[in-house]
Amino acid sequence: MKKFLFMCLMFSGTLSFAQPAATPQNVVQNALVQKKQMEESSVVKNIVFTNIGPTVMSGRIVDVAVNPKQPTEFYAAYASGGLWYTNNNGTTFTPVMDNASTQNIGDIAVDWQSGTIWVGTGENNSSRSSYAGVGLLKSTDKGETWQNMGLVDAHHIGRILINPENTNEVVVGATGHLYSANEERGIYKTTDGGKTWKKTLFVNDVTGIIDVAMVPTNFNVQYAAAWEKDRKAWNFSGNGSNSAIYKSIDGGSNWTKITTKESGFPTGEGVGRIGLAVFDENTVYAVHDSQFRRPAEAKKKKASNDLVKDDFKTMSTKEFLALSDSKLNNFLKTNGFHEKHRAPNVKQMVRVGTVKPIDIAKYLEDANSMLFDTPVVGAEVYRSDDAGKTWKKTNQEHIDNLFYSYGYYFAQIRVHPKNKDEIYLAGVPLIKSNDGGKTFDNIDGPNVHSDHHALWINPDLKGHLINGNDGGINISYDDGKNWIKNNSPAVGQFYAINVDDEKPYNVYGGLQDNGVWVGANNARESVRWHQTGQYPWKSLMGGDGMQVQIDSRNANIVYTGFQFGNYFRIDRENDSQKYIQPKHNLGESPYRFNWQTPILLSPHNQDILYLGGNKLHRSFNKGDNWETISGDLTNGGKKGNVAYGTLTTISESPFAFGLLYTGSDDGAIQLTKNGGALWEKISDNLKNDELWVSRVVASAHKKERVYVTLNGYRWDDYTPYVYVSDDYGKSWKNIGGNIPASPVNVIIEDPENENLLFVGTDNGLYVSFNKGNTWNLFTNGIPAVAVHDLVIQPTAKDLLVGTHGRSIYKTNIAKLQEMTPKMLAKKLHLFKPENIKHSSRWGNAQSTRFRPNTPGVDINFYADKKGSFTARILTMNNTEVSSVVVDGEKGFNVLSYDVAFSKTGKSNFLKKNKVKLKQAKDGKTYLPKGVYKIELSGNGAKTATKFEIK
Repeated sequence: MKKFLFMCLMFSGTLSFAQPAATPQNVVQNALVQKKQMEESSVVKNIVFTNIGPTVMSGRIVDVAVNPKQPTEFYAAYASGGLWYTNNNGTTFTPVMDNASTQNIGDIAVDWQSGTIWVGTGENNSSRSSYAGVGLLKSTDKGETWQNMGLVDAHHIGRILINPENTNEVVVGATGHLYSANEERGIYKTTDGGKTWKKTLFVNDVTGIIDVAMVPTNFNVQYAAAWEKDRKAWNFSGNGSNSAIYKSIDGGSNWTKITTKESGFPTGEGVGRIGLAVFDENTVYAVHDSQFRRPAEAKKKKASNDLVKDDFKTMSTKEFLALSDSKLNNFLKTNGFHEKHRAPNVKQMVRVGTVKPIDIAKYLEDANSMLFDTPVVGAEVYRSDDAGKTWKKTNQEHIDNLFYSYGYYFAQIRVHPKNKDEIYLAGVPLIKSNDGGKTFDNIDGPNVHSDHHALWINPDLKGHLINGNDGGINISYDDGKNWIKNNSPAVGQFYAINVDDEKPYNVYGGLQDNGVWVGANNARESVRWHQTGQYPWKSLMGGDGMQVQIDSRNANIVYTGFQFGNYFRIDRENDSQKYIQPKHNLGESPYRFNWQTPILLSPHNQDILYLGGNKLHRSFNKGDNWETISGDLTNGGKKGNVAYGTLTTISESPFAFGLLYTGSDDGAIQLTKNGGALWEKISDNLKNDELWVSRVVASAHKKERVYVTLNGYRWDDYTPYVYVSDDYGKSWKNIGGNIPASPVNVIIEDPENENLLFVGTDNGLYVSFNKGNTWNLFTNGIPAVAVHDLVIQPTAKDLLVGTHGRSIYKTNIAKLQEMTPKMLAKKLHLFKPENIKHSSRWGNAQSTRFRPNTPGVDINFYADKKGSFTARILTMNNTEVSSVVVDGEKGFNVLSYDVAFSKTGKSNFLKKNKVKLKQAKDGKTYLPKGVYKIELSGNGAKTATKFEIK
């Protein structure tokens, strides 16, 4: 039953979304300025985050730039993890873009002579998590500082070429918006180092430039690949008649389309992404992700008499009933049909007309099957030996198992600079041809991740390759026979994270194309594991890692899985796992599962598990059996080749079992107060028919309260949609307030302080101390990276931040939890520091090879305005042993005290205490055991607290 709710007076106006519009360029630019200002004024800017890794699985590389004169020096560009530099052949890397306004990269180019770096921001691979950028960034000091050189509204950059003879002359290919049409796409050229740009090629507002390549010895001769595409949340068309190859003979100033019907290169609606490689003035290669259908082939005779899915599509009822039970049962069991679906009862269902034979085939098909079953041509290679006038297809057979059905993610080709018949193709594997593309061999290795996007070939050292893939950097010196893996940067692309209650507690997370991992929160990232063989994080599962739930009674029981709802119950102690995805009944439409299907263990009973498809499923026995407790809780989705109309988030109130909320990718938010017996759609008041519900959170502080975040990423809409309701969703209050424009991924509520909220966006983390009325940027130690998930470990009082590009960060929020309205109203508040244990080794090194062991106490205080503050350390009889004057900021401040006497303080202490004080080897005299008082004054206020040296 649908209930119609009335608009509450708390709305100052009508909230209406309709079809979201892409965020204008000026709003994006203003948001960057606003964020920079918030960085300076944030009251939490002195609270530092620590990156806890992991690193071993690395993250997606999009490009590499190698110093041709010294190939041990190169830059590695990560899709959403920034730019990293090495000068020791990848043994170590240093991030050089952490102070830039984004970490999202499409392409890089380096002028090695001057050290100038160009970064085209915004990944160009057009995947579901290819984040937009902020235009072109340029550094003339090797990454110390960055300047935005324009093309902000291009969103995604395909390729950058620098004229080696005149480095102020640069040509850029821009792919444009990913989810919407726009004008800022095509070829852009500058002749003044990026001060001004001229658009020299524009096809239309849905066709951009994905690749540009030049003749190695002649910048004037260039080729550009235009790519028409249309991505929506429910459908991706990666091809169109405007996809083509263009040529310029004047350095990119003018362009001519050269892939005509007469050229021999494909034309028409099926032309997909194109990658280019130029050998010389005459020879050019193109790899093409052909979306034309393969010609019909005569059906091959089956190797056995076993049934296959397609048999049932044309089978009559009579033929079906004539099947032997053993043959039918073999098919049903092999293909994962529920045990209730065995030959006798399925035949009876067909006999009475409940289902038809074709329903057997439909049972195995879902909204995602087209991604892998569509019979398109796929990868093909074309070569021109007359400078692009004519083209010939080089491969005689289909290049299967390279692109599968998602060539839009790859389409990269390279030719050896000194042998025009040696070419490399990047796809799921990395393959090579020695005969100009007629035949290919796989050159992957067991320590090389799949999904390849970048490759550099050393022209002077045969066999030397530097490869970039979804698992980072690999280097080979024997043309792919053996590989070195270089995975020291913490660049994991996390979708979801969670924690358990062990001591020390563990952190879990699912990553893009790198599975699910678990590690202790205090595990140290170090290369020592190369010696011990024990990396501190452990892999739980492969694929694209998804959400994780941990049984609070037994942390060995973990629920997790991979994309599209393929979840498992894992028993880590017994090294076993059980597949637990709910299955629809025969004759029903298949359930739709989101790429990141939501799961939830009930806070009321850890045997109860929820899993969301387009309907909500509940298990009372840990996923062994399921019941469906709703109808379709979405807005119904849309027809397309991507699963849509799926649940994305689930929350159950800690106040009442069965008080459940769900959110969907097509904008529906639903509520049940009775475990699914009756559902109520509560998103109608938001007029939200399209925006992805990224999070719904039932409050732990008030039964009627619920938080919701909506995400416009899939519309190129950067509006920060954050809402709260105090009446079960009957009315909503917008609390997005002063958050700079960026899609919102997550909101969490502090478990102790109801006023304390945290929000993660595609460009940062924010904290509110007043239930969302105002927000502070909270990113000291975290670059401008997408925050996908947040979790608080309640005992340790740690906030864990799961980023999609820089792994996981951690900080302690105990002091933030203390900031009640009463505390915030004070002029000055001094937090009680941790007690420390005395050591005779303070200030003394074990040998000259080691640094002295030095102690410290952090004196944390909160000030309501900037000013000068005096901190005095006193004994309990008010003898001053040390003092310091510091400049404090408005907000949280940290003063690190070395637990040592000042010169005057030591004298004061000895006058009143007849004890012997021993000076340490570092020249300091440290405080003896005892209780000490910290007295802090400033801003017209004075406060004190104590700490103990035990």
